[in-house]
Amino acid sequence: MSVTAARGFTASGVSAGIKDSGAPDLALVVNRGPSYAAAAVFTSNRVQAAPVRWSRRVIGDGALAAVVLNSGGANACTGPAGEDDARAMAERTARALRVEAEQVAVCSTGLIGVPLPVDRVTAGIDAAAAELSEDGGEAAAIAIKTTDSVHKTAVASGSGPASGPRSGSGPGPGWTVGGMAKGAGMLAPGLATMLVVLTTDADVSAPTLDSALRQAVRTTFDRVDSDGCMSTNDTVLLLASGASGVRPDPAEFAEAVHGVCLDLALRLVADAEGASKEIEVRVVGAASEQDAVTVGRSIARNNLLKCALHGEDPNWGRVLSAIGTTSAVFDPDRLDVSINGVRVCRDGAAGEPRDKVDLSGRAVTVTVDLRSGDASATIWTNDLTAAYVHENSAYSS
Repeated sequence: MSVTAARGFTASGVSAGIKDSGAPDLALVVNRGPSYAAAAVFTSNRVQAAPVRWSRRVIGDGALAAVVLNSGGANACTGPAGEDDARAMAERTARALRVEAEQVAVCSTGLIGVPLPVDRVTAGIDAAAAELSEDGGEAAAIAIKTTDSVHKTAVASGSGPASGPRSGSGPGPGWTVGGMAKGAGMLAPGLATMLVVLTTDADVSAPTLDSALRQAVRTTFDRVDSDGCMSTNDTVLLLASGASGVRPDPAEFAEAVHGVCLDLALRLVADAEGASKEIEVRVVGAASEQDAVTVGRSIARNNLLKCALHGEDPNWGRVLSAIGTTSAVFDPDRLDVSINGVRVCRDGAAGEPRDKVDLSGRAVTVTVDLRSGDASATIWTNDLTAAYVHENSAYSS
């Protein structure tokens, strides 16, 4: 049920005619209360789409009643007209739901630099408002897809201790966190080319939501580094209805939010454009967490390594080369590298024979021990394939 797994929320997804294909391309997520607390994290790209600018402003008071989202057009780099279009989407949604426009966040995704067909978008908002239901979460998740091959949802619940991600169609007797995401390309830190809406029926204040969301994003979405490209539209929203009447322990709530974010982040990597390998880069033994993140990102962005792993070649020399470009604390003669559990590099030199490494499956784990401290971090990426090049060579055609 995605974003409608939590009580107090309705959603819908419709085809507004934004996409030439006629596929669903507009979604609404509505908070029915009694609470309207909300928090958000946005792209750190200095070039920001009009919907991001609008949503940054309206989230300032920590409250939202609804989110309107469209695929088929990013409304980014569209000038003053794009700002007007984002406002028009919020105002039309507000009119349909009888709320204030300043209570509506706007999210858009698609090709940069192309104006939205506003008449179709606003008509689609009316259609989506008419179809809102407690079962509309999946339709909403489908409507925000662009190059995604699958829609992405996750749910967690808690009654006392947070139980983490679970399967199932509805909320438990306690409280629930639900979420949906889109994203398959331009996946790099500072979020990714993604839109994420999280909902909860827990009774949680806006500051608590903000703290939980920022903690979760820092070690999930911000650690996805598929292709080193950062988007203009990235948005992660967390809305609380308070409909369960349960006020969870903040740490337990934060754990559940983290679980849903991690689930969705890994689904983004699994659906990355053209990918045939899902690569987990674990850096341990670092002098600081920042060192671990820096080394992990350098490895994740090394195109030679990504090509090697696509060809099922455990070329650990490319891992060491990537580490060597960073300012992290390490001794080159004490570096260890394991690939899928085989320590192919020990003390900065050859370890176990590389032909022991099985890369026939989709999952690849690269573990680096810097042997310089106790800090660690994980970065998620994927391989570089001809399919990725093909898809992105014709994206705007």
